[in-house]
Amino acid sequence: MVELKSERLILSKFTKNDASFFYELVNDPAWKQYIGDRNVNTILAAKKYLEDNVIPSYDTFGFGFYIVRLKEDNTSIGMCGLIKRDWMDYVEIGYAFLAEYRGKGYAIESSIATKNYAKEKLNIPQIAAITNIDNEKSGILLNRLGLEFSKLISYPGENKKCRLYLEK
Repeated sequence: MVELKSERLILSKFTKNDASFFYELVNDPAWKQYIGDRNVNTILAAKKYLEDNVIPSYDTFGFGFYIVRLKEDNTSIGMCGLIKRDWMDYVEIGYAFLAEYRGKGYAIESSIATKNYAKEKLNIPQIAAITNIDNEKSGILLNRLGLEFSKLISYPGENKKCRLYLEK
């Protein structure tokens, strides 16, 4: 069982029991604006999404997205982790947090723990990230994490552009 720890956070694998939190997260207005609508409109749909799209990554790749909880009281506040898309040459880092936990340093703290895990335990040579073209705050965080803007890319099946960040 992968469990990453930082000063204030614990990151662990999602389970289907996290469906109600996941439902709340993917229906957050910022998620829909910057990541996209996943059509997860019920807690049951959230459970299915986790079972079909998030949890299989742990066995397939040995990593995935992890639920982020506060160490002090185990409150679920967001997610951070790694994804390998079939159309991408890189393993990407990604994160999302509920509104009340943004701006408190949790995204960078969990991203550093995830990046260190990717490097030290998984031996992933280069981390990438993609962001919505309008998501400047994520771009700033990725710069702090040691990634820099590389180029604009198109997400398959969509005609809008995304920003690709690569590790320096």
